[in-house]
Amino acid sequence: MNASIVERALPTLQIGGFLIQAISDGHLTASLDLLSHIDPAEAAQLQLKAGVSDPSSIHINTYLVRGKGRTILIDAGAGGIKGWGGELRGNLLRAGVQPTDVDTILLTHAHPDHVGGLLDAHGHPVFPNAELLIHPRELSFWEDDGNLARSNDRARGNFLLARQVFAGYRRNLRLLAEGDVLPGISMVPLPGHTPGHTGYRVESEGRSALIWGDIVHFPHIQIARPDVSIAFDQDPQRAAAARSALLDMVSADRLIAAGMHLGELGFARIQRIGRRYAFTYAG
Repeated sequence: MNASIVERALPTLQIGGFLIQAISDGHLTASLDLLSHIDPAEAAQLQLKAGVSDPSSIHINTYLVRGKGRTILIDAGAGGIKGWGGELRGNLLRAGVQPTDVDTILLTHAHPDHVGGLLDAHGHPVFPNAELLIHPRELSFWEDDGNLARSNDRARGNFLLARQVFAGYRRNLRLLAEGDVLPGISMVPLPGHTPGHTGYRVESEGRSALIWGDIVHFPHIQIARPDVSIAFDQDPQRAAAARSALLDMVSADRLIAAGMHLGELGFARIQRIGRRYAFTYAG
């Protein structure tokens, strides 16, 4: 067989009784001008030095978690909205999972590149058998009419999409602010990027991984420079503080980190070097 058409295996991590796979939804593009506390030329150099061919490309991951009788999806990608992503369903099939197999969806937050894949072209739920779980602060933020009224045209579209998603899954919507979501999976509030931005910690048989949502968008830049925020952050200072604290914790505890924009390889180990951090993908 021609090597150029051989599919690569999905990035996979075994955490005790849980099998976690990084399921790509594709990419979106964001200008490096959206970053704060760094010159765009310096940001581009960090990208190119790390071997990133397109410095403005942001990879979109979701995570499939199977174990203890559950089939869980953490976020659902962009689903092709704004021309972003759209590869989730095909890659789920590669993992042997049909949309009807998913029984739980854990949301890190409700930006379009995380919830767009939850609805089909007709506005119907893509995962009809799934319970949708979200932090109550996240739900209240997007459903607040005052926030909607104060939003600009771009953000207004984000609000309307989030509301459409919540309406589509309303019968199976559950709110949880902290603690255990399911046996072995706990919610970790990480506000800053959005008010209810949330990570999920998976623990089993002495192993742990933290799926940290949008702690970084450009990992080669923001892990080396945690002070660098992006215009998508609702509260840039709080997001930067959360990033620094989390990088410190993950490196100290030797946790495996996973993130929606951590790159296609999906899983990484963080190392603290002086006041800065570096990462390597976990094979």
